[in-house]
Formats: sequence, C-alpha cells, structure tokens
Amino acid sequence: MPIAQMHCKASLPQVQHIPLQTTFHGVQHAVSTPDAQVHQYRGIKYAAIPARFRQSKLFSSYKPVTDATKYGSICPQYKSRKSFEEAIFGLSDDDIPKQSLKQNEFECLNVNITTPAGLTPHSRLPIMVWVHGGADRGTGSSWVYDAGALVHRSIRIGKPIIMVTFNFRLGLLGFAAGPMLREDNKSAGDEGVGNYGLRDQRKLLEWLHHFIGDFGGDPSNITLFGESTGAADIVSHLLSEANESRPLFQRAIVQSAILEPNAPDVSAAGWHLSRLMSALHVTTVEQLRTIDADKLFAFGQTLRSVDDGVFFRPGWRAYFQPDDAHLRDHHLFSDLLSVHKMSKRPSRSPHPNAGPNTFHPPANLQPLIIGDCASDSLVWSLHAAQWTAPAVVRRIKAVCQSLSKSSNLMHAYDISSYTSDDEVVERVLDLINDARVAWPTECVAQSARRDRGGHGVWRYVFDQDGPTVNLPHHAVDLVYLFDNVPLPESVRSPSSSMMSIDSGFCDFDDVDEDDDMLGSTSSSSDEEEEEGCSWMQPCVDQWSYTHVRDTMQERWIAFAYGEAPWNDEKVFVFGPEGESGERSACIFDGRRRKQAWREAFEPLGMQIIQKVGGELSRGPPLNMRPY
Repeated sequence: MPIAQMHCKASLPQVQHIPLQTTFHGVQHAVSTPDAQVHQYRGIKYAAIPARFRQSKLFSSYKPVTDATKYGSICPQYKSRKSFEEAIFGLSDDDIPKQSLKQNEFECLNVNITTPAGLTPHSRLPIMVWVHGGADRGTGSSWVYDAGALVHRSIRIGKPIIMVTFNFRLGLLGFAAGPMLREDNKSAGDEGVGNYGLRDQRKLLEWLHHFIGDFGGDPSNITLFGESTGAADIVSHLLSEANESRPLFQRAIVQSAILEPNAPDVSAAGWHLSRLMSALHVTTVEQLRTIDADKLFAFGQTLRSVDDGVFFRPGWRAYFQPDDAHLRDHHLFSDLLSVHKMSKRPSRSPHPNAGPNTFHPPANLQPLIIGDCASDSLVWSLHAAQWTAPAVVRRIKAVCQSLSKSSNLMHAYDISSYTSDDEVVERVLDLINDARVAWPTECVAQSARRDRGGHGVWRYVFDQDGPTVNLPHHAVDLVYLFDNVPLPESVRSPSSSMMSIDSGFCDFDDVDEDDDMLGSTSSSSDEEEEEGCSWMQPCVDQWSYTHVRDTMQERWIAFAYGEAPWNDEKVFVFGPEGESGERSACIFDGRRRKQAWREAFEPLGMQIIQKVGGELSRGPPLNMRPY
C-alpha cells in the first residue's frame, strides 16, 4: 500500500492521501495547546446516495485538493430553535454555540475526523466512532459531540486516539420500508429493504477500513460508541448478519439505548408507508421520490429498524429476552455451545498499544460496555405529564389484556386510580424508564454476557446529576464525556463542598462497595445555595464534575486501547455527588428496580412491556388529555 505523507502547517493541517489521490486541508482545533495539538478534518464524503430509498455506495473519488475545513450537509429533518440535546440540557439561547448546518438529502453522508497532530500512516492509533442519537433528528456534526476535548484528553494521558463523527440518513429517508420498496430495491440490485441509515453506518466503517490508515488510524482497532437511538443502532450492528460474517469493529459502548425489540417486519412497515403515500396522494415509489423532503417531516417515522429477513441474524429477537426459569436449560446449552465455538476459534492478538488486562473474544462477539442513566425517561416528561391516574390504569389494562398481570404491574409501581396527579406522573416516568431503557438494557447485557461465556461485558450505571439540570437525566453522560456544554459558574469555580472533599473527609473511590450513596432532591434555602450544597443534597461543583468527567473519559479511552475498563464481575458507578468506582454486583439492585422487573415485567414479556412503555411515553389520546 502506498505510504501517505502527512504535513502540518500552523494554520492549515494537511493530509496528503496518496491512495485517494487528494490532499485534505483541515483545521487546527481551538483546544490545541503547545504540547497537545489537535487537528480536525470536516465534511469528507464517505458514500453516495444513488436515489431516495436506495442503499448508499462507497465514495472514493476526490478532487486533487479536498477542502475539509467546513462541516458538510446533514440529513433533512424538522428544524427547531433548539436541537434535541440543547433542549435536554436546559441551555439558554445565549449559552448555545451558533451552528448553521445545511440540509441536503443526497450530500449528507460525510465524516469528521479529529486527530492528534503529527501522525503518519505508521501511527496506527485506535479509532473511536461516535453514532449520534436523536431518532429522526440530530447530526454527528453537532457542537455537543465535537471530539476536540476528548482527543486532547487522550493525548494528555498518553493514550492518543482518533475520533470520528459522521452523518447518516434519518427518519423516513433512512428507515422507510414495505413490499413496494422491497421490489424496487431488488430491481436495482440491492439486498434487503429499509435500514438505509444502518447501512450508511456500515458503509462508513467500510470507508474507514480502506482509508483511515493514511490519517494515522488503525482500521483493525475500531470502537463504536453511541447514545440513545445511536446506541440502539450499535446493538443492531452487533446482531446483524454482516457482523457474523465480516465484523468491521472490535468493541462497542452502548449508552442509554432506546431499544426497539419489536422491530416490524416488511409488511408491518409497509402499512405505515401506505398511509403516508395515501396522505400524499401518490401511488408509486417513483412518485414518492419526487416529494420534497420537507413534506415528509409532517408524517414522522418513529421506526428505527426493520426486520427485512436480511439485515439481522437468525434468532436475533431472543437477545432481548430475560434470563428466567423456563429458559435456563436453553441458556446452559447456549453457554456450552458458545464456549465450544470460542475454543475452536484462534484468539486475536492484542493490539500493540493494549494494556495487560485484555479480553480477546471471537471477532463477532465484541467486548461491550453497556449502561444507562438513572432518569432516562425524562426525555418523555412532557407527554407523560398529560396522564391522569384513571387514564393510566385504563391504558395499562387495555395493553396487558390480563387483569392479574396488569394489577401486578401497577402494584409494582404503586399506580392506582386513586394516585394523586402529582404522584402519578413520577410513577409513570419510572415505569416508562424501566420499560423502554433500563430493563431492555439489562436484558441485552445478560444475553451478551451469556454469549461471551460470562465475560467481556462491562456494566455501568450513570446516576450523576447534570451541571445544567440538577437531575441525572437522559444524555447527561454526554456532558461529561465530551466536555463541550457551557458550565454554570458553580461548576467552573471551586466551592466549599469541593474543598471539604479534597481535605480527605470523603474519598468516593474508597467507599465500601456495599454502601450505596443516595442523595435527597429536596431544595435548599437561598442562604444554603450561597454557602454551597446542603447536607445530602445532590450538587455538581467543580470537583464532582471534573472527577466524573476524567474518570469516564479515561475508562472509555482505555477500552478503545483494548484494556478491560474495570472488573467485569462488578458494576461501575458514576454518581451521585461525584462518586465513581467499582461496586459489587448486588449494588445494582439498589440502583435499579430489578425486583419489579422480575415480578412484574417478566410475566408479561418484552413485547407487552415495550408496548406499555411506548404507549405511556406518547401520552394519552387527545380526547383523554386534561385540558
């Protein structure tokens, strides 16, 4: 393979990419320091879209000089004053960095590559690829996910990485499917139908395997990590047929995945598509292709993946089933079979930069970090707030279609027709949280551990409050991981509580592993707020923010180097109040409602529980809302 030459000018970093016969001109990132300079190459096209609702094709034809100083177009989506992440973080307009990203359906498949300065094709650094969330909104070019701070941190701790963010198709443009589309795609030579966004993501991995080496990366050492629907996409890749036959990444990190175990088949997805076409007064796929993308937003598309009989491996749905008594014999057989398969496969050599504590599974059973936040359901709080207790009870009974099982479920979450309006919203959010995020996450973690012979899966819980919203809400971990969100003065400056911690009165890393530290959410007086956080009140100050940020970044980076981030028989905790460290597995029962899952969820099964969570998170029908 020809050796590319890498040059660096103070104002204009360059990569002379001989295989692609182009020179990429990038930018020096603002986080750069004299001892840790960071370069960024933006908006590089990695795939082309031949037509709407067709699979993308690898792109490798560039001009002699490629401008990589500006972000590329993003997938068309509903425009709002604030992005999904900005709304969750509770940021004011003055705090939000200004971005103007163009939308273009056919030019949205582009990648941003952030690297340490001075790399050569022989550097072969680990690559971390971020898959953004946001469902039918969002972009890998968002300032929230800017890789500068994380790459800079990797340089400072002596484990430099290359980080990649990218854009792919969303909503109907990325996930529409149906029998008509299947025939159309088949006539064009495409295998399968739908999942265009997922296939775009795999196409990005193919591009990296061919071309990232000339940027200084190691294409055989790629870590996928993502949050929310992006994390769910990573689970889809882990369960894909392509990952069985030709894995393109070596490990994965799944953060608060909003999973869809009940992915529709082509016929069910086609029913939704037919309704859309009827509303638009079109009857053919070609006519649908002529509709402006903006007109599609009004109809929304909550589907993320489709079981087209091609993308997913056989039996993939069983991955979301819990370990219960009637499955144990099957699981024992699976364990023995898995161990047998592992013994037949040659183990992969560790990465040359990997630490001594490494795990080397078969290539298609990637090591996995997986976890969730304490209150992921707050993302649905506006809709959940519309429920009244009697309406919730009626809806749960209708979905469960079993008086005893529905009563068991409502009892587990202390919901009845007499629950007060204030309390019912909180309890509905608890139920939504467990049904849509926490329990499916645990089921996936159990299945992954079972497939890997009991090892190679690292579980965590993120219970740290946000520095901008005093709750451990959905996506709050991104504030700490990427370190880009503007922080309030109380976090930027040392506080009295920070000084007391630094004085040695409390070292969270040395807390007894069976002691769970829980904080009250009661409000403090104005005087207490001026003096610092009151006793047992959740508080994010400079110390707790920095401690959790540094711990999370360092563990994620170590994992990208092939190191075990912590003991895989333990649970790693982030928060509350700056706590972090390994804890015994039994602490998980105190952090999450495992007893409710065993007693109320398992008798109903994943399909029904997902339906309950989905119905409640959308709020009551319009004619039932308390206006």
